[in-house]
Amino acid sequence: MNSFDINEFRQLFPILSTSVNGKGLVYFDNGATTHKPLSVIDANSNYYQQLNSNVHRAAHSLSTTATFEFEQSREQVKCFINAKESAEIIWTKGATESINLVAHAWGLAHLKQGDEIVLTSAEHHANIVPWQILAEKVGAVIKVITLDVKGYFDQKCIEECITTKTKIVCFSHASNVVGKINPIDKVIKKAKSVGALTLVDGAQVIANTIVDVQALDCDFYVFSAHKMYGPTGVGVLYGKKELLNHMTPYQTGGEMIKKVSFSGTTFNKLPFKFEAGTPNISGVVAFSKALNLIEQHQLNNNLAYKQTLIDHCYHELGNIDEVKFIVDGKPELPIFSFVVNGEHHQDIASALDTYGIAVRSGHHCAMPLFESLKLDGCIRLSLAPYNTIEEIDFFIRCLNSILGKYSSADDCLNSELEHKESNSLLALFDSAQGWDGKHREIMMLGKNFPRMSREKRNEQTLVVGCESDAWLDLSVSKLKTNEKVVQISADSDAKIIRGLMAIVLAAYNNKTVDQILNFNIDEYFTKLGLKQHLSPSRGNGLLAIVDKIKASII
Repeated sequence: MNSFDINEFRQLFPILSTSVNGKGLVYFDNGATTHKPLSVIDANSNYYQQLNSNVHRAAHSLSTTATFEFEQSREQVKCFINAKESAEIIWTKGATESINLVAHAWGLAHLKQGDEIVLTSAEHHANIVPWQILAEKVGAVIKVITLDVKGYFDQKCIEECITTKTKIVCFSHASNVVGKINPIDKVIKKAKSVGALTLVDGAQVIANTIVDVQALDCDFYVFSAHKMYGPTGVGVLYGKKELLNHMTPYQTGGEMIKKVSFSGTTFNKLPFKFEAGTPNISGVVAFSKALNLIEQHQLNNNLAYKQTLIDHCYHELGNIDEVKFIVDGKPELPIFSFVVNGEHHQDIASALDTYGIAVRSGHHCAMPLFESLKLDGCIRLSLAPYNTIEEIDFFIRCLNSILGKYSSADDCLNSELEHKESNSLLALFDSAQGWDGKHREIMMLGKNFPRMSREKRNEQTLVVGCESDAWLDLSVSKLKTNEKVVQISADSDAKIIRGLMAIVLAAYNNKTVDQILNFNIDEYFTKLGLKQHLSPSRGNGLLAIVDKIKASII
């Protein structure tokens, strides 16, 4: 395909024509998962409508056809990453399971006390925790390669961390936060010089850049289908055949056996040795269509349109004074991570949602990276080729509008709102127009919500279960009637959480224990119009606040 037609490409994705909060969807959360073209959706549905059968062992026609389609997808992945043979392609549930498979099947057999595992500070939790658990089991030591100011692996640290004690080096081809393509060839070369293996997490790169595992000469490479326009629940582990042959199965039962008797079991050959049980057949078959999409539109071959998006977004964000990128320099992948001076990342993300703009906020499953950057999280905007310049411009206008809404000019609302009773809030929210109006009211409640003193924001008052740090302090006093009255103070660094706290306290503060326990909080949230608009994590955080109040007074 010689030219890329953005309008034609967008037509392939049904979800892009949907609305969110009454606004057209602008989806900038592609680093978490990409949308699926109709060809993938249809292939998944078609499998269940016309092909549904288990693979490999049955003798009937449906199974034969399903097995052919299933194995054709494996062959296609082999060609896509230029593996030597299809036996080196192992189907998993995702990159996370692929990493766990290697840690368990290779690590337990080959690592011993004092051996070193090298990771980087930019890794996703999925490429940290399995190695921590393994290290604890066998007595291995974890070393960490840090980043430079531009977000790349620090070259000096590579040389210092990878030594003759190193047995495996596990690192991302590109961080899901930073968006810089790492010099993994240098890491692989250094690891080889000391006899160490390498595992590359390619989840963010695989749909954007051509990957040739033979040219890289890495030992393992992992990725997930759902980040490359494919179904969820499908992942790939590439491993060199000689390594896979000497690894014991990660899970057992079903397809991974050749012969079973009570005198012993013989394992199946590659790749089936690592594919226990019935796989996600429909997902694997549908994944083939996602690979077709990438190859047909050359999405991983220096697509000029994608670079146009990167250049434009980086320039426009850079023109907003309050925006500060978490690392220096323009990313190679369309991933932009930044903070907004004076604002909490969750407040910005939730405000953008009222405009129909989907971004991600928080630590992005990379807590050690944010600890090293001395940040509690950030906003991440991640683009795909179905995004447009117009969407970026709309996002910029909305962000500027949000920053203006939070200025002192908006102090015209009653600064005593936090003292309103639940009935007053119900009337206030009933008059708010749409979710954007309700969201605005929540943000103003949060802005005017009285803050707790810093000494009261401690481990004892911390609310477990909120997506942002939140604190709750409670005292109970007795009236002459012997009724117990509850006084509550609360706080969070995020305005959106403080606003939700104000809503809870309007129902509970200065009420008796019996009144609190008998108050129907679910009905209250429903009447306010909150439950259907809060994300699961934020909804759970709201319930965690309620639960802590009730647990403290029972």
